[in-house]
Amino acid sequence: MHRIKKWATLGGIASLGLFLTACKQQATSGTMKPPTGFFGMFYNIIGKPLQHLMEWIAQGLNNPNGYGIAILLITLVVRLVLLPAMLNQQRNMTASQEKQKILKPQLDIIQKQMKKPGITQEETMRLNQMMQEVYKKNGTSMIPSMGCLTLLIQLPIFSGLYQAVAYSPEISKSTFFGIQLGHSSLIITFAATAFYLVQSWVMLQGVAPEQRKAMQTSALISPIMTFVFCLMYNAGLGLYFLAGGVIIMIQQLIVTYIITPNIRKRLDAEMEKNPPVIVVDEHTFDAPVEPAVSAPLDPAKPGITKNNRNSGKQNRNAGKQHRH
Repeated sequence: MHRIKKWATLGGIASLGLFLTACKQQATSGTMKPPTGFFGMFYNIIGKPLQHLMEWIAQGLNNPNGYGIAILLITLVVRLVLLPAMLNQQRNMTASQEKQKILKPQLDIIQKQMKKPGITQEETMRLNQMMQEVYKKNGTSMIPSMGCLTLLIQLPIFSGLYQAVAYSPEISKSTFFGIQLGHSSLIITFAATAFYLVQSWVMLQGVAPEQRKAMQTSALISPIMTFVFCLMYNAGLGLYFLAGGVIIMIQQLIVTYIITPNIRKRLDAEMEKNPPVIVVDEHTFDAPVEPAVSAPLDPAKPGITKNNRNSGKQNRNAGKQHRH
């Protein structure tokens, strides 16, 4: 499951990277010309309204750091609006992971059989059916919720925010505590990356020690991609990652130290009342019973076994004794 989640996350990030790369012309400095075509549609529908909203907030603040504050405020509002949905998906995914741990002994037995050499296609299909039965009888699914919905929701908002910052002469010429928003900033890059590193570390604290080592590589994906994006694009977009990192870190703290312990406590109580349904155990795949060996045929009378001939003689002798 962690492997599926890893590849789903990589796919989402790759799609995001391709989207932004397609928009990128001179993102690290200066003001770009607004796009046309498909990306122009995104700009007109999402980017331009966000751009006007930022300008309105910045002018209302009447502060030299107004545009940076506007970016942070909009990002925080978007993240906070999405937070309940994100926590709900995290809750579902965590519950699925914990149920997987309970069913792991049965699943390991099936997977061990699948790895045996010389297994036939029919046997593989039967093992897959048994695995589905393990999940079904215990009220869970083989395909857990991946939590990708919120990423898909954020993608157009993220791209619109990027366009709002990249295509605005006012924002690109503005500063945020001395940092030029139209250029990339190492300060913002390291700050944003630090929040995602903390989030990854907190996430690993809620994982079983035997799984922690296997997840360390995937846990570094978000910090690395954040670092790369912040270096590739201007500081305005870096502020988006910075504010987003704060919310992501808070979200992970809630998941690791509140949601996960509560789910484990609830599942432990449920398992005491209703233990998991055992579909397979260590004796399910014991060696099959050897087929019975039939008695050899009497060569003198084909089709009649020696046992049958002897039994016939015994019956005749019994009859004679009965007459006497």
